[in-house]
Formats: sequence, C-alpha cells, structure tokens
Amino acid sequence: MAPAALAALRRMAVEAGQTVRDERMRRSWTLRDVAGRSGVALGVVHRLEAGDTASLESYARVATALGMRPSIALVDERLRSAGGPGRGSAEDFVHAAMGEAEARALARPGRTIAIDEPYHHYQFAGRADVLAWDDRDLLHIENRTRFPNIQDAAGSYNAKRQYLARALAERLDIGPQGWRSVTHVMACLWSAEVIHTLRLRTATFTALCPDTPERLAAWLGGERPAGGVTSSLVLLDPLVPFGSRKRTFAGLADLSRLDPRHGGYAQAAAALRRAG
Repeated sequence: MAPAALAALRRMAVEAGQTVRDERMRRSWTLRDVAGRSGVALGVVHRLEAGDTASLESYARVATALGMRPSIALVDERLRSAGGPGRGSAEDFVHAAMGEAEARALARPGRTIAIDEPYHHYQFAGRADVLAWDDRDLLHIENRTRFPNIQDAAGSYNAKRQYLARALAERLDIGPQGWRSVTHVMACLWSAEVIHTLRLRTATFTALCPDTPERLAAWLGGERPAGGVTSSLVLLDPLVPFGSRKRTFAGLADLSRLDPRHGGYAQAAAALRRAG
C-alpha cells in the first residue's frame, strides 16, 4: 500500500477509536462491557480504541453495541479544516472555550491578548492559540483537547517554542535583546482521556514541558514572571473560572493523584453546551 494511503488509513483508525472511546466513557462502560455486549475480544476493543486498525466487522459490532450507526465518511480535508462536515468542525468547540477562559483570566490594563495569532519565520508559518505580552514578557499557550497523534502534537509545540517568540519580537520591534521572559504552556483538557495519555507517555511530556507552572500562575495573578524561557504543561477545565475556589489547573507533578473532571472530549463539549 502507498505511504499516503497508509497514513490515511491510520488517521481513520485513530478517529474511529476516539469516537468509540468517547461514547464508551459517556455511557460509563468499561472495555469489558463493550467486549461482552459486542462479542468482540477484549484485546481487539482495546487496540481499536488505541487507534490500531481492526476489521470492518469489529468496528460494526462495537458501534452497534454502543448504539452508534456504523458508517464510513470520506471527507475532503480542505473542507474539514474550513469547518465543513466531519469531526473537524466540532473539534473547535472545547478548544475555543479553553482559549476564551484563558484570555478572560489574563486580561489586564496595558497587556495585549491575542487569539489564534498567525506568525511567520522564514520558511515556517503557524498560528498561536493564545498569546499575552506586556512590556518584554511573553506568554504562549497551546491548547490541547486530546492527543490523536503525540508526535504531531510534539512537533507543532516544539516548532512554536523555537520560532514563535523570535518572529513576534521582530514584528513588534522588541529590540536587540528580545524578550526578557518567554513562558510556553501546553494546556490540556482535564479529562480521563488526556490523563490516560499523559500517564502512558509521562517521559515524553516531561521532556517537552520540564518546568513547573509557576510562571503561568504569575501571569494569572498579574505578577511579573521571572526572566528566561520555560515550558510547562497544565491540565485545566474550561468550566471552572480562573480564581474560583475550585482548583483551576494542575501540573504534571500532580498527575498521579488527579481525578478527571470529564470523561473525554464529548463529555466536556456536552457539559459546556449545558452551561451555555
């Protein structure tokens, strides 16, 4: 099979697995429940959810057991990215809510907040989810609601760590010394799905985000962060306002003792819609 076809098959399998996992967790079923109700081996259900390819019969049996209608959708990726049919159009809902909550909490007089900000550095171009800057201090937040492909997520985040601050400094004419401090944060949805991924790949995410989220706390508190460059990871719930009595975010160091706030993306989206 051609590499492009293999890549497309892999993407379809990952999306199908995420859809199955979302529905299973919405119903509060275990993997064993799905296996028993569908007649598909437990190991096959586990691999299917993880994004491995399975037989069409296995997909159909699992989907039917979960009350879903089995179908195959061939979607033009250009339409998907433009907000057309398919999971891509719904994918932005929780992501947008996270950005809105962060922008609201970070707003201060004299501080600039930017959402989905484009930037360009020589041959590399991209967009930053949430930016805040004040004088010569920069905060960059990349929001993640799930991790269908950890390598892609790591590559995107690393590219922004390398190029974003420099490109923005040049555009804003910050000066020869550049930023006094740059704070990179990977903000992840506080869900069972994401926590499971982080626990499986703790070493990977620790390498990407080795620092504590103290800098983010300083930004949220209106304090000036310490100098230098840091990268940290936090879990946050867009339904919990920053500054409320309930804990707003948690770091990688808290991973072993965290309880999820949502089962997965679908549950978070449903909760946000109920909240208006």
